[in-house]
Amino acid sequence: MGWAIALHGGAGNIPHSLPPERRCPREEALRHCLSVGVAALKAGSPPLDVVELVVRELENCPHFNAGKGSVLTNAGTVEMEACIMDGNTKKCGAVSGLSTVVNAISLARHVMEKTPHIYLAFEGAEAFAREQGIETVDAGHFITPENVERLRQAKEANRVQIDFTPPAPAVAPQEPSSNGGDSQIGTVGCVAVDGNGSLAAATSTGGLVNKMAGRIGDTPVIGAGTYANSLCAVSATGKGESIVRATVARDVAALMEYKGISLKEAADHVIGNVPKGDAGLVAVSAAGEVAMPFNTTGMFRACATEDGYSEIGIWPSEVGL
Repeated sequence: MGWAIALHGGAGNIPHSLPPERRCPREEALRHCLSVGVAALKAGSPPLDVVELVVRELENCPHFNAGKGSVLTNAGTVEMEACIMDGNTKKCGAVSGLSTVVNAISLARHVMEKTPHIYLAFEGAEAFAREQGIETVDAGHFITPENVERLRQAKEANRVQIDFTPPAPAVAPQEPSSNGGDSQIGTVGCVAVDGNGSLAAATSTGGLVNKMAGRIGDTPVIGAGTYANSLCAVSATGKGESIVRATVARDVAALMEYKGISLKEAADHVIGNVPKGDAGLVAVSAAGEVAMPFNTTGMFRACATEDGYSEIGIWPSEVGL
């Protein structure tokens, strides 16, 4: 048994032709966030603190679809959501519909620790953030030129999408093109376990490009995009509707609990039963195992374990980027 950590920056149709100026900043961000999490675990920080810390770092990175990098709704607004869960107690907190909160994951933790509830959304969540002194900014802070352009192209293609792709031909508007584009994908998330087997999970997202205003995805839904118990911690990414239907995060834990199978077997089985191209996840077990399966073209991901193993990758079969 030893500590382990895994994190993701989203899964989706990430073209192998992703240019270096788009790929390298994301790889560096993964490397930085992994080092932050590893240092915190080595210093003895509780896993709940570690996953919040790492997801805050990911939210503050404009290259991922959370916090500063959040994509836009069909109304041209930002609606962020997040969730955090402690495996020991199964306490959890979730938020949706945020437009001014700098770090949604920290507000989710406040919901968990300072209210009798699990989930707050929209005006109520924003008011609670102000009441708690959580950092907020003008909503325009999150609206970047890149995401304005993503929304324009998604509307032109009549598509709600998890990744940025060139406009599809009018004859086949739902077929994604993989020519060259940038990838602004899914969610960010982190899972961690310490040397005592304590587990935690955290996930944050801006949602889907061109989603309907008011749409809520899998990220804040306990057991769908985020889950932790005494056996494992899971953070999922991809198409939220598919992840909710498959109860992805809880199913990994349930297979371990009721079938007695390993984390890797459980995670692979769950992702294998989600429609191809729709999902990925990162997970750790109480024994310090790591799993990072995905059925999309790629998934921005990183992990490290106490025995010295580490991995940073985007596409399948990549180690040590």
